[in-house]
Amino acid sequence: MMKKKLYSIGILTLLLVVESCGKSESKQAVAPPPPSIPVTEIQQKTVTGYTEYPTTIEGIVNSDVRAKTSGYIDKVYVDEGEKVRKGQALFKLETQSLNQDASAAKARINIAQVEVNKLIPLVEKNIISPVQLETAKANLAQAKANYSSVSANIGYATIKSPIDGYVGAINFREGALIGPSDATPLTKVSEISQVYAFFSFNEAQYIDHLQRYEGKTKAERIQNSPDLSLILANGKVYSEKGRIQTSTGQINQSTGTITIRAAFDNPNELLTNGNSGKIRLPIEYKNAIVVPQSATFEQQKDVMIYTLDKDNKVKATLIEIEGAVDNLYVVKSGLKVGDKIAVTGVSKLKNGATISPKSTPFETAIKPIATLFKN
Repeated sequence: MMKKKLYSIGILTLLLVVESCGKSESKQAVAPPPPSIPVTEIQQKTVTGYTEYPTTIEGIVNSDVRAKTSGYIDKVYVDEGEKVRKGQALFKLETQSLNQDASAAKARINIAQVEVNKLIPLVEKNIISPVQLETAKANLAQAKANYSSVSANIGYATIKSPIDGYVGAINFREGALIGPSDATPLTKVSEISQVYAFFSFNEAQYIDHLQRYEGKTKAERIQNSPDLSLILANGKVYSEKGRIQTSTGQINQSTGTITIRAAFDNPNELLTNGNSGKIRLPIEYKNAIVVPQSATFEQQKDVMIYTLDKDNKVKATLIEIEGAVDNLYVVKSGLKVGDKIAVTGVSKLKNGATISPKSTPFETAIKPIATLFKN
């Protein structure tokens, strides 16, 4: 009987041990393997990014056309947008009253001349004082000056173009009374064989721009800066490249910006005074450390990336961004050549997690992801 009990106890113990081992093996089988994450090794690469700035276009010369004398407009010889030459008549003022004034001034010259002619022989014969003759001659000179002034006003009645260029908006038409003190010009003539594009840098952008290019002076650095592109209002790129020529001498204290002037040739006269668009400024980052933007994540406004140590553990690493080029970030600090980073799947990772790295060529890792669906 005792042997039977001992036998039963042994069987029960054996079953418990087997069950315990089974449970242990079951628990070990449940533990998942480390996730397979694409990893690449940081290399240097030269990339070019672009920054855009709103711009306004002006002709290289914009000349207001104003009257030099007062009067009513009698004729308008040109139309808006018309190409004109320097000295070409644009407007004609009514001159009837001026012609009458000229006739009266001419008559006063004749009277003064007769008086002078009458007094000359009397002075020669000592009949009258020479002072009377000098007074008559002064009256004659005054009469001639008055006539010249009236004649000049008649000449000013024909208002001519000051430069070669294109006529802008015509602000006054026939019958309008105009004068030299008018705040609004008759029109504006613009020379647009070349145009200026004006845009603004803030203070930091201005300093960055000057420091980016070689030169001992501001003029040399500007000269060594790259060509610019102009994006037209319809979104297309203008055919001609432009160059920065100069900047205003100081920062505008009210806006915190400095105005930059670039010049573009305009051989096809596509651009005109008042056009708008965007200046596209290229920025070259030579031998820079770049990472895919998709490999980064934000943590309290800091940009982070997962780097990989020798034990295949990931570490959240803070990086400083210098610029963005397409799908890439240009890294100013935080990474060095040879560092390994997780390329994708960063949203599933945690700091210190162990992964199974899947080696990915650097050029493959930084290629933009193709868009499968487009709106």
